[in-house]
Amino acid sequence: MRYELYYWPSIQGRGEFVRLALEEAGAAYTDVARLSQRGVPALMRILEGKSEGRLPFAPPILKAQKLVIAQTANILLWLGPRHGLAPKSEPARLWAHQLQLTIADWLVEVHDTHHPIGGAFYYEDQQQESKRRAAHFTAERLPKFLGYFERVLQREKGNWLLGKSFSYADLSLFQMVAGLRYAFPRAMGKLEAKHPRTIALHDRVASRPRMAAYLASPRRIAFNEKGIFRHYPELDVQ
Repeated sequence: MRYELYYWPSIQGRGEFVRLALEEAGAAYTDVARLSQRGVPALMRILEGKSEGRLPFAPPILKAQKLVIAQTANILLWLGPRHGLAPKSEPARLWAHQLQLTIADWLVEVHDTHHPIGGAFYYEDQQQESKRRAAHFTAERLPKFLGYFERVLQREKGNWLLGKSFSYADLSLFQMVAGLRYAFPRAMGKLEAKHPRTIALHDRVASRPRMAAYLASPRRIAFNEKGIFRHYPELDVQ
Protein backbone atom coordinates (compact mmCIF):
# COMPACT_ATOMS: atom_id res chain seq x y z
CA MET A 1 0.00 0.00 0.00
CA ARG A 2 1.22 3.50 -0.83
CA TYR A 3 -0.05 6.18 1.50
CA GLU A 4 -0.86 9.80 0.71
CA LEU A 5 -0.09 12.33 3.43
CA TYR A 6 -1.80 15.69 3.21
CA TYR A 7 -0.28 18.55 5.17
CA TRP A 8 1.05 22.05 4.57
CA PRO A 9 4.21 22.00 2.43
CA SER A 10 6.53 24.41 4.27
CA ILE A 11 6.26 23.49 7.97
CA GLN A 12 6.75 20.41 10.13
CA GLY A 13 3.72 21.05 12.33
CA ARG A 14 1.51 18.17 13.39
CA GLY A 15 2.21 16.41 10.13
CA GLU A 16 5.77 15.71 11.22
CA PHE A 17 4.63 13.23 13.84
CA VAL A 18 3.04 11.20 11.05
CA ARG A 19 6.07 11.61 8.77
CA LEU A 20 8.33 10.24 11.48
CA ALA A 21 6.22 7.11 11.81
CA LEU A 22 6.07 6.58 8.04
CA GLU A 23 9.82 7.08 7.71
CA GLU A 24 10.70 4.77 10.60
CA ALA A 25 8.37 2.13 9.18
CA GLY A 26 9.97 2.38 5.75
CA ALA A 27 6.46 2.85 4.37
CA ALA A 28 5.83 4.00 0.81
CA TYR A 29 4.12 7.38 0.96
CA THR A 30 3.67 10.59 -1.00
CA ASP A 31 3.88 13.89 0.86
CA VAL A 32 1.34 15.29 -1.55
CA ALA A 33 1.55 19.02 -0.94
CA ARG A 34 5.35 19.01 -1.10
CA LEU A 35 5.83 16.83 -4.15
CA SER A 36 2.99 17.90 -6.40
CA GLN A 37 1.51 21.19 -7.58
CA ARG A 38 -1.91 19.64 -7.08
CA GLY A 39 -1.15 19.02 -3.42
CA VAL A 40 -2.54 22.09 -1.67
CA PRO A 41 -5.63 22.30 -3.94
CA ALA A 42 -6.21 18.59 -3.30
CA LEU A 43 -5.92 19.17 0.44
CA MET A 44 -8.42 22.00 0.24
CA ARG A 45 -10.86 19.80 -1.68
CA ILE A 46 -10.70 17.23 1.12
CA LEU A 47 -11.31 19.91 3.76
CA GLU A 48 -14.22 21.31 1.75
CA GLY A 49 -15.84 17.89 1.49
CA LYS A 50 -15.28 17.63 -2.26
CA SER A 51 -13.30 14.38 -2.04
CA GLU A 52 -14.16 10.82 -1.06
CA GLY A 53 -14.16 9.80 2.58
CA ARG A 54 -15.55 11.34 5.74
CA LEU A 55 -15.03 15.05 6.32
CA PRO A 56 -11.93 15.93 8.39
CA PHE A 57 -11.62 19.13 10.39
CA ALA A 58 -7.96 19.87 9.63
CA PRO A 59 -4.74 18.24 8.45
CA PRO A 60 -2.75 16.08 8.83
CA ILE A 61 -4.79 13.68 6.76
CA LEU A 62 -3.68 10.22 5.70
CA LYS A 63 -5.24 8.41 2.75
CA ALA A 64 -4.87 4.63 2.64
CA GLN A 65 -6.69 3.53 -0.50
CA LYS A 66 -10.31 4.57 0.20
CA LEU A 67 -9.72 5.17 3.91
CA VAL A 68 -9.31 8.81 4.97
CA ILE A 69 -7.95 9.35 8.50
CA ALA A 70 -7.40 12.67 10.28
CA GLN A 71 -6.09 13.79 13.70
CA THR A 72 -2.45 13.00 14.46
CA ALA A 73 -3.06 10.64 17.37
CA ASN A 74 -5.80 8.87 15.43
CA ILE A 75 -3.54 8.34 12.42
CA LEU A 76 -0.78 6.95 14.63
CA LEU A 77 -3.22 4.69 16.46
CA TRP A 78 -4.11 3.16 13.08
CA LEU A 79 -0.60 3.13 11.58
CA GLY A 80 1.26 1.80 14.61
CA PRO A 81 0.03 -1.82 14.73
CA ARG A 82 0.34 -2.13 10.95
CA HIS A 83 4.02 -1.23 10.91
CA GLY A 84 5.43 -2.62 14.13
CA LEU A 85 5.24 0.72 15.93
CA ALA A 86 2.66 -0.31 18.51
CA PRO A 87 2.26 -3.40 20.70
CA LYS A 88 -0.23 -6.16 19.96
CA SER A 89 -2.12 -6.15 23.25
CA GLU A 90 -5.02 -3.75 23.64
CA PRO A 91 -3.95 -2.37 27.06
CA ALA A 92 -0.48 -1.55 25.71
CA ARG A 93 -1.93 0.05 22.56
CA LEU A 94 -4.20 2.19 24.70
CA TRP A 95 -1.21 3.19 26.84
CA ALA A 96 0.72 4.28 23.75
CA HIS A 97 -2.33 6.23 22.58
CA GLN A 98 -2.67 7.86 25.99
CA LEU A 99 0.95 8.98 25.83
CA GLN A 100 0.37 10.39 22.34
CA LEU A 101 -2.66 12.34 23.51
CA THR A 102 -0.59 13.79 26.34
CA ILE A 103 1.99 14.88 23.77
CA ALA A 104 -0.83 16.47 21.77
CA ASP A 105 -1.81 18.51 24.84
CA TRP A 106 1.82 19.54 25.30
CA LEU A 107 2.08 20.62 21.67
CA VAL A 108 -0.92 22.92 22.04
CA GLU A 109 0.79 24.62 24.97
CA VAL A 110 3.93 25.12 22.87
CA HIS A 111 1.87 26.74 20.13
CA ASP A 112 0.12 29.01 22.60
CA THR A 113 3.40 30.51 23.79
CA HIS A 114 3.55 32.53 20.57
CA HIS A 115 -0.18 32.71 19.79
CA PRO A 116 -1.90 32.95 23.19
CA ILE A 117 -4.82 35.02 21.89
CA GLY A 118 -5.43 33.16 18.65
CA GLY A 119 -4.05 32.00 15.35
CA ALA A 120 -5.94 34.69 13.44
CA PHE A 121 -3.57 37.34 14.81
CA TYR A 122 0.09 37.81 13.92
CA TYR A 123 2.66 37.14 16.63
CA GLU A 124 3.52 40.86 16.60
CA ASP A 125 -0.09 41.64 17.54
CA GLN A 126 0.09 39.56 20.72
CA GLN A 127 3.72 39.87 21.72
CA GLN A 128 3.16 41.12 25.26
CA GLU A 129 0.69 38.33 25.96
CA SER A 130 3.16 35.86 24.42
CA LYS A 131 5.91 36.95 26.81
CA ARG A 132 3.67 36.33 29.78
CA ARG A 133 2.46 32.97 28.44
CA ALA A 134 5.98 31.81 27.50
CA ALA A 135 7.35 32.74 30.93
CA HIS A 136 4.71 30.58 32.58
CA PHE A 137 5.32 27.76 30.09
CA THR A 138 9.09 27.62 30.59
CA ALA A 139 8.90 28.02 34.36
CA GLU A 140 5.96 25.73 35.13
CA ARG A 141 4.52 23.72 32.26
CA LEU A 142 7.69 22.65 30.45
CA PRO A 143 9.25 21.13 33.61
CA LYS A 144 5.93 19.44 34.41
CA PHE A 145 5.67 17.71 31.01
CA LEU A 146 9.35 16.77 30.93
CA GLY A 147 9.10 15.46 34.47
CA TYR A 148 6.09 13.34 33.59
CA PHE A 149 7.83 11.59 30.70
CA GLU A 150 10.98 11.19 32.77
CA ARG A 151 8.94 9.37 35.42
CA VAL A 152 7.29 7.18 32.79
CA LEU A 153 10.71 6.13 31.48
CA GLN A 154 11.92 5.41 35.00
CA ARG A 155 8.87 3.28 35.87
CA GLU A 156 8.84 1.34 32.60
CA LYS A 157 12.42 0.13 33.22
CA GLY A 158 13.51 0.03 29.60
CA ASN A 159 14.91 2.21 26.89
CA TRP A 160 11.48 3.26 25.64
CA LEU A 161 8.21 4.70 26.87
CA LEU A 162 6.67 1.23 26.65
CA GLY A 163 9.62 -0.41 28.34
CA LYS A 164 11.46 -2.69 25.93
CA SER A 165 9.03 -2.06 23.05
CA PHE A 166 9.81 0.78 20.66
CA SER A 167 6.69 2.64 19.48
CA TYR A 168 5.43 5.73 17.71
CA ALA A 169 5.20 7.42 21.11
CA ASP A 170 9.01 7.40 21.27
CA LEU A 171 9.17 9.09 17.87
CA SER A 172 6.77 11.75 19.08
CA LEU A 173 8.72 12.40 22.27
CA PHE A 174 11.86 12.73 20.14
CA GLN A 175 10.09 15.39 18.06
CA MET A 176 9.03 17.31 21.15
CA VAL A 177 12.59 17.44 22.48
CA ALA A 178 13.98 18.45 19.09
CA GLY A 179 11.38 21.18 18.67
CA LEU A 180 11.77 22.53 22.18
CA ARG A 181 15.54 22.68 21.76
CA TYR A 182 14.93 24.89 18.74
CA ALA A 183 12.24 27.08 20.28
CA PHE A 184 13.60 27.40 23.82
CA PRO A 185 17.33 26.60 23.80
CA ARG A 186 18.04 28.48 27.03
CA ALA A 187 15.17 26.90 28.96
CA MET A 188 16.00 23.43 27.66
CA GLY A 189 19.68 23.94 28.45
CA LYS A 190 18.74 24.42 32.10
CA LEU A 191 16.34 21.48 32.23
CA GLU A 192 18.01 18.72 30.26
CA ALA A 193 20.36 17.57 33.02
CA LYS A 194 17.32 16.94 35.25
CA HIS A 195 15.72 14.69 32.63
CA PRO A 196 18.50 12.38 31.43
CA ARG A 197 16.25 9.50 30.38
CA THR A 198 14.15 11.71 28.13
CA ILE A 199 17.22 13.22 26.49
CA ALA A 200 18.79 9.79 26.07
CA LEU A 201 15.62 8.58 24.36
CA HIS A 202 15.84 11.51 21.94
CA ASP A 203 19.41 10.56 21.09
CA ARG A 204 18.57 6.88 20.62
CA VAL A 205 15.73 7.71 18.25
CA ALA A 206 17.95 10.06 16.24
CA SER A 207 20.56 7.33 15.83
CA ARG A 208 18.18 4.70 14.47
CA PRO A 209 19.22 4.02 10.84
CA ARG A 210 16.02 5.10 9.14
CA MET A 211 15.66 8.12 11.40
CA ALA A 212 19.25 9.21 10.86
CA ALA A 213 18.78 8.94 7.09
CA TYR A 214 15.54 10.90 7.22
CA LEU A 215 16.92 13.66 9.45
CA ALA A 216 19.85 14.14 7.06
CA SER A 217 17.61 14.23 3.99
CA PRO A 218 15.74 17.12 2.32
CA ARG A 219 12.50 15.38 3.29
CA ARG A 220 12.98 16.73 6.83
CA ILE A 221 11.68 20.30 6.76
CA ALA A 222 13.80 22.64 8.88
CA PHE A 223 12.26 24.25 11.94
CA ASN A 224 11.13 27.77 11.11
CA GLU A 225 9.05 30.65 12.41
CA LYS A 226 5.94 29.56 10.52
CA GLY A 227 5.46 26.27 12.36
CA ILE A 228 4.49 25.26 15.87
CA PHE A 229 8.03 25.35 17.28
CA ARG A 230 9.26 28.92 16.81
CA HIS A 231 12.38 30.53 18.20
CA TYR A 232 11.74 34.06 19.42
CA PRO A 233 14.64 35.00 21.72
CA GLU A 234 12.46 37.35 23.73
CA LEU A 235 10.28 34.39 24.77
CA ASP A 236 13.20 32.20 25.86
CA VAL A 237 14.01 34.14 29.02
CA GLN A 238 14.16 32.81 32.56
